[in-house]
Amino acid sequence: MASRTNQRVLLGCVLLCTAALACADSWRLSAAESQPQPAVAVANFPVASAARLAGDGKQTRFILDIDQTVTFRTVTLADPYRVVIDVPQLNFQLPAGTGAGGRGLVKAFRYGLVMPGGSRIVFDLTGPAKIANSYVLEAANGQPARLVLELEEVDRAAFVPTIPPANQPELRPAIAEAPPATVQAAPAPETTQKADGRPVVVIDPGHGGIDNGTQSGGESEKNLVLAFGLALRDKLEKAGKYRVVMTRDDDTFIPLNDRTKIARNLKAALFVSIHADALPKAEGDAQGATIYTLSDKASDAEAQRLADAENRADAIAGFNLAEEPTDVADILIDLTQRETRTFSNRFARLLMGEMKSSVRMHKHPLKSAGFRVLKAPDVPSVLVEIGYVSNKGDLEHLVSEGWRSKAVGSMAQAIDGFLTKRMATAGSSH
Repeated sequence: MASRTNQRVLLGCVLLCTAALACADSWRLSAAESQPQPAVAVANFPVASAARLAGDGKQTRFILDIDQTVTFRTVTLADPYRVVIDVPQLNFQLPAGTGAGGRGLVKAFRYGLVMPGGSRIVFDLTGPAKIANSYVLEAANGQPARLVLELEEVDRAAFVPTIPPANQPELRPAIAEAPPATVQAAPAPETTQKADGRPVVVIDPGHGGIDNGTQSGGESEKNLVLAFGLALRDKLEKAGKYRVVMTRDDDTFIPLNDRTKIARNLKAALFVSIHADALPKAEGDAQGATIYTLSDKASDAEAQRLADAENRADAIAGFNLAEEPTDVADILIDLTQRETRTFSNRFARLLMGEMKSSVRMHKHPLKSAGFRVLKAPDVPSVLVEIGYVSNKGDLEHLVSEGWRSKAVGSMAQAIDGFLTKRMATAGSSH
């Protein structure tokens, strides 16, 4: 009896610590909840119309054609070697496949939105290199304005990252020091709870912005899972029993730690991350939906591969991979996380039971691995791979509104069943 009392006291401490943390990210949390659309139409952002590489393994030049000059910032990163260009938000109208191939010092590059008002271009390098020159040329003689980056090969000893990770663990577009004026200050968590006492469900469409996720048949994972997440939100909101928050409801990149912070700051009752996997051709074919929970050791090699891939999302977007400090003392996390993992596994089994009656499931539908996005110690969390974009049949389902409606319906049913039981249990314990 005394042990149970002590655990409740410690759990109370966890919740108090969590509440105190909410203020630090209040403006970002507000943006995640409201996701205001930019006041300026996409067509009015500077347009990038072409991009190309020239040179060899000693010197390589990147040229981006744009319809007006822009400010920019460059950063070099190691392990793996990358160069990052941050610019104000661009409307990328580049031909399909741009950046998939490389030349000289550049293996490949990718581009896209990393936050409202800010875009990024990330170059994967063949080895250490320095930025010999970078500049913007104004339009002249019938040629568009151009952003130019010139790279030179150096050895590892001569390579120096632009920003020491200890001083600046995250990169931000060099467009404004303050949050956009359209973002309102978030109300204190207690105020929010009083205004709306319904349980909070956080839906997390994976990837976004510069991070396309897996791609196949002209479809990007980031778009497929966003469409699914929005449909799930609409289904849950229609019932009116839950307060539903999206980590993103547009094509914006959200760092992994920010996704879990949104759930923790809202004291969410459930966190559901939506993805759509692809299997490398050498590994054969796989199909069906899979539900993942957090564990220290992966349930199998495929689960480990997927966790490794998903955990690299921040690197894909050019962010450093420094782990954030632990929010609360390890002993408190351990006590809370044990109970949280129990609830996560319970929801995963319930979700599998609902989904298998309406959609095709993987031959091993319940798996676990060390996904960073599932590591909130006090929020039951699952990651659902709704299908494989590398499988023709699954891809046909993923783009089908009829299939999506069935899958969303079964997922909403599972969420309702899980939270209804939890609320009833919580009510009877008072």
